Amino acid sequence: MGKFSILVLHGPNLNLLGKRETAIYGHTSLATINHILQEDAARLGVDVTCLQSNHEGVLIDYIHQALGVHHGIVINPGGYTHTSVALRDALAAVNLPVVEVHLSNIHRREEFRHHSYIAAVAIGQICGFGVDSYRLGLQALVSYLSNNVPKP
Repeated sequence: MGKFSILVLHGPNLNLLGKRETAIYGHTSLATINHILQEDAARLGVDVTCLQSNHEGVLIDYIHQALGVHHGIVINPGGYTHTSVALRDALAAVNLPVVEVHLSNIHRREEFRHHSYIAAVAIGQICGFGVDSYRLGLQALVSYLSNNVPKP
């Protein structure tokens, strides 16, 4: 029996984690988050591929390329959460289970951050727990897949 394969996508400006607005996003770098997710994936018995882009089209390409390769997606769309119908449409088109994650609680921030285009096509949204938002998102997706999708 094969393992589940999870795609973790990080959106714009997340490459600067640990350096930008640390009062909001914390001091943990993206490389450290990816390392933590790889360790969690090993404990959960799944494969994780982590990718980041500051470009909407590249993120859409990654989503399209997930078809037939990955069983689900954990995504932190960054600022595209609130602006990108195209990213939402790409996630809907591939029809893979998606968990949306955010380091900060987007609902306690500026009004424009309260709306997510991604939430309507995600099985769930986790925000406000810093790095643990990613970890909880991965755990939630693996649990969902284990209960709803036959392993390859």
